Amino acid sequence: MFEVGFSEICMVALVALLVIGPEKLPKVARMTGFWIGKSRRILASVKQEIHEEFQAEELRQSLKNQSGIKEIKQIINETATDLHSFQNTLNQQAEELKSAQQTTGRDEPRKS
Repeated sequence: MFEVGFSEICMVALVALLVIGPEKLPKVARMTGFWIGKSRRILASVKQEIHEEFQAEELRQSLKNQSGIKEIKQIINETATDLHSFQNTLNQQAEELKSAQQTTGRDEPRKS
């Protein structure tokens, strides 16, 4: 992210030594390290929460798609049931026509 070389770090340390002084420099360095570490942990926590939120949204989308698939399966099942009942009705009518033809003794239907 930031391209800081060794010479830049040495320059910052030298300026800090001159401005802060040799007595307070170790304490300031520890505090700076503490705050940098804390900010990194907070940043990592925020990244983790964002990642979890994206996963939760993907899960919601997946469940939404699944419910759509369930509705489609239900429609298909209802259509299949209707087709089976229609087929049974047609078979019954065909059987009735066959039995009617056998009782009249005719093999062919009448022509007008």
